[in-house]
Amino acid sequence: MAHCYQLNINEREEISLGLAQGLSKNYIALSLGRSSSTICREVNRNTVNRQAYRAVKAQDRANKLRHLVRKSRKMDMNLPLKHYVLEHLDQLWSPEQIAKRLKILYPENMNMQISPESIYSYLYVLPRGALRKELVKCLRYHHINRRIHGKSRQKSCPIQDYISIEERPAEVADRTIPGHWEGDLLMGHNNGSALGTLVERTTRMTFLVQLKDKDATAVRETFAKEFKHLPKGLKRSLTYDQGQEMAEHKLFTKSTQIKVYFAHPHSPWERGTNENTNALIRQFFPKGTDFSKVTLESIKKAQDMLNDRPRKTLGFLTPHEVFVKLLH
Repeated sequence: MAHCYQLNINEREEISLGLAQGLSKNYIALSLGRSSSTICREVNRNTVNRQAYRAVKAQDRANKLRHLVRKSRKMDMNLPLKHYVLEHLDQLWSPEQIAKRLKILYPENMNMQISPESIYSYLYVLPRGALRKELVKCLRYHHINRRIHGKSRQKSCPIQDYISIEERPAEVADRTIPGHWEGDLLMGHNNGSALGTLVERTTRMTFLVQLKDKDATAVRETFAKEFKHLPKGLKRSLTYDQGQEMAEHKLFTKSTQIKVYFAHPHSPWERGTNENTNALIRQFFPKGTDFSKVTLESIKKAQDMLNDRPRKTLGFLTPHEVFVKLLH
């Protein structure tokens, strides 16, 4: 039997009819003996893209959600599964990454498999409180976007004698050969500090680079040191924006043998892998972070968590797993 707070199909028909007649949501709520907030939420969640409210569609959606809630109890009945899901949410894995990884680890054991939707529904049907708040906070924030207008460095003099991205070999664009990287600086509070980010395009292997300063010499030397221990086949090129921190690109290439290609100004999509990775890094270091106060241990811990997180584009293997295979 449905709980008294759940709308039924008859009430949804009344809502649909009332809206068609031009009645206000408050009036409809009053006539049904419901709160106006209940009616507002019901209409808003079932009128996407300005489509008219339809009672049958709304009822179908409610039925599916109730089914997901029932399904999500699998986690409460299976403690190993629950432990795995909660542990990896705490590692900032997404529900999809967790679900796909479980399929790889337990291909024959359906008890250790769960859908991403069931994980989401489990979190959102938890009672409001500290546990729910902490778990939901682990989910990825899809609205994070880096602000191009905040990059004061792009107002500086243009890079001298650079090689344009248009001259970059086709093998870089189609990701057929590993060893091609994208780089950037993730800016700290008031652009006063920065974190270097380097991402390999094929494996998504990510290096987070602690910087004592963000001038061209410091960036060149620190980035070169990060590449030093990699085999030649895994350091072919670096694609960068036209920020002044890469002004010493010729010296960088001379010391590392890595060619540097420069994207067009204000074209972050030309370094899409790096841009997407920077958004993930913001889970660990939100906007406003003062990177001069972040320890190397914290930076490397975030790096390890990123590289040990399964990726959809890698068939839900981790960047670390794919990258290590290339080292042998």
